[in-house]
Amino acid sequence: MILSDTKILAEMRRGRIVIRPFRRAGLGTNSYDVHLGPYLAVYTEGALDARADNPVEEFRIPEGGVVLVPGQLYLGVTEEYTETHGFVPFLEGKSSVGRLGIDIHSTAGKGDEGFCNYWTLEMSVKLPVRVYAGMPVGQLIYFEISGPVARSYGNKPSAKYRTVSRHPTPSRMYLNFGKRPTRPRR
Repeated sequence: MILSDTKILAEMRRGRIVIRPFRRAGLGTNSYDVHLGPYLAVYTEGALDARADNPVEEFRIPEGGVVLVPGQLYLGVTEEYTETHGFVPFLEGKSSVGRLGIDIHSTAGKGDEGFCNYWTLEMSVKLPVRVYAGMPVGQLIYFEISGPVARSYGNKPSAKYRTVSRHPTPSRMYLNFGKRPTRPRR
C-alpha cells in the first residue's frame, strides 16, 4: 500500500521517514515533491565502460539555469536528503517535468529500505530545455513492506551508494567486478 499524506507525516514524527529540508507545501495527497539540487555532472568520455570508474565533470547550475540537450546524460541530485526505515521509497518524475520532455531517471526509481542519502538523478531530455536549481523535479512515494527486512540497505556489504553526498554520484557498477579497474589506454 502507498502511504497517504497523514501517514507520511506520522512516520516523519516517528523518525521512520526523514526529509531535509522539509517543506509542507511539497507534501501531496500520497507523495512528497523533491527539488533539483545545485549540481549537475556529465561523463567526460565518449564511450562509458561498465568495468571502469568513468570520470565526470561536475558544475553548479547558474542562477539563470542551464539548457539540457538531447543525447547527453546528466547526473543531477535532489536538494533533499532522505531516510526511509521500514518502507520502500519510489522516485517518479513530476508530470509537469515529463511534459517538458525531461526524464529524471532511466532505471533507478526504486530506493531500498534503509536508504539514507540524497537521490542521484539520471536526467535526459527529448528537446532542449532550461532547468533551474530548486525547481520541483520529482515525487517520492512510500510503499509499506510486507514482512520483516533481514538486512537494511545501510547494512548490506554490497551497498555502493551509502556515502552521503550532496553531489551527483556516478555509476559504481565497476565495484560489481571486484577490484577498482582503470580505464584501458587508447
